[in-house]
Amino acid sequence: MKEISLHLLDIVQNSVKAGADHVDIRFHLGADGVLEMGVKDDGCGMSPDFLARVRSPFTTTRTTRKVGLGIPLLMQNAMQSGGRVDIESEEGVGTEIVAYFVTGSIDCLPLGDLPSTMASIIMGSPDKPEFSLRCSSPGGEMSFTTEEIRPVLEGVSLAEPSVVQWIRESLDEEIQPILGGIMK
Repeated sequence: MKEISLHLLDIVQNSVKAGADHVDIRFHLGADGVLEMGVKDDGCGMSPDFLARVRSPFTTTRTTRKVGLGIPLLMQNAMQSGGRVDIESEEGVGTEIVAYFVTGSIDCLPLGDLPSTMASIIMGSPDKPEFSLRCSSPGGEMSFTTEEIRPVLEGVSLAEPSVVQWIRESLDEEIQPILGGIMK
């Protein structure tokens, strides 16, 4: 993967498949230049056995192929920058994945187009789960949640093209001052 936001898309897809009702996404850029990407869901969670093996590319829940590269590639890209990935999961409770990237490293991937990625995530699952996004850095902070905008839309789908465009543009306006320096 060429951008951190594409890793986000993959991890959130796993949360949706796990039957999550809520997926909380956070990005925090510390003054030390370490970018933390966290995804926490309340899906089905992983068994202790599966959690012990999930870092291997030969572990997947898919039945169409025997290779799962999402988490191993995320780990590789985080570690190449000098970071790491932490994974916690409990069956019936949910999963949290936190990846740390050292943005000052020449090997750190760019964040990429986070507003478009979030708009795509929401458009792909407009009814469930609820998504929240929090971004923070020394430049400020922002938060967004689908739970807050649903009542305003009065029944209009989050997959409606004009709504998706509005979400993308609104997120871009809010995220740029906070994480704009690492997006491209």
